[in-house]
Amino acid sequence: MRIGIFDRVGDVERTASDLRAAARDGVDSYWLTQAFGTDTLTVLGAVARDLPGLRVGTAVVPVQPRHPMALAQQALTANLLVGGRLALGVGPSHPSVVEPCWGVPYDRPVRYMREYLEALNGALTQRVRFRGEVLTARGDLDIPGAPVPPVLVAALGPRMLELTGALADGTITWMVGPRTLRELTVPALRRAAARAGRPDPEIVAALPVCVTDDVPAARAAAEAELEWYGTLPSYRAMLDREGCETPGRLALIGSADRVAARIGALAGLGVTTFAAKILGTRAERAAGRALVADLAR
Repeated sequence: MRIGIFDRVGDVERTASDLRAAARDGVDSYWLTQAFGTDTLTVLGAVARDLPGLRVGTAVVPVQPRHPMALAQQALTANLLVGGRLALGVGPSHPSVVEPCWGVPYDRPVRYMREYLEALNGALTQRVRFRGEVLTARGDLDIPGAPVPPVLVAALGPRMLELTGALADGTITWMVGPRTLRELTVPALRRAAARAGRPDPEIVAALPVCVTDDVPAARAAAEAELEWYGTLPSYRAMLDREGCETPGRLALIGSADRVAARIGALAGLGVTTFAAKILGTRAERAAGRALVADLAR
């Protein structure tokens, strides 16, 4: 199992510094979220060019505001800039974002994602001829030498996992714990990929991590920081499957040895990459970062 870091883009120079440090430490991958701040693909194309040992990925780009041809054009350009080290993570976002912010109905998200992936897969080859119920993508791109990035989907429920196994290269999860990975995510994805004649899927699992000797305080801080995720229906369903009342209960908190053991156990579930979202005080974040570097060696 490979080891990565899961984070968001804040200050671009700080993000560039963090990626350089991860590359120096031998960390396998760095995954950056996409919200309403700095555009992640643009940042990765700009700051990850001279880090040949570090894979970079989006986790994830919401699909509704970007036509699949436009996203393919941007992803191919970024992947050309970083020398083929990009993984393109995409996801269906949430009704509370899609409808009020973009004015797009959050209607039949599995159907929408199916059409999006079919169109995106074609566009990433730079020639697409797709017409569906809700999406049309027809045209040729012209980005010579751009490698096609693997596509990972933020798939949580059974139907989205089945679709992902059939049409994508794998998944990247957030707010999904070990029980759910073992009982739902990994087997459902592998079955769907096998039925579609595709290779074993990549399974990237991102979870919060805090290395500390004050577990109660760290747990309370994690609960406060992560509380919002419990209000989103798709994450709430994953927490309920896991038997976690609150998102903070999913955080891996404790001594370096304890956290390392819990991370290591994920490999036996079929996780191919673990991505740590490092939480805590300045000292705790430094300890978490050191643990990630140790595990990556």
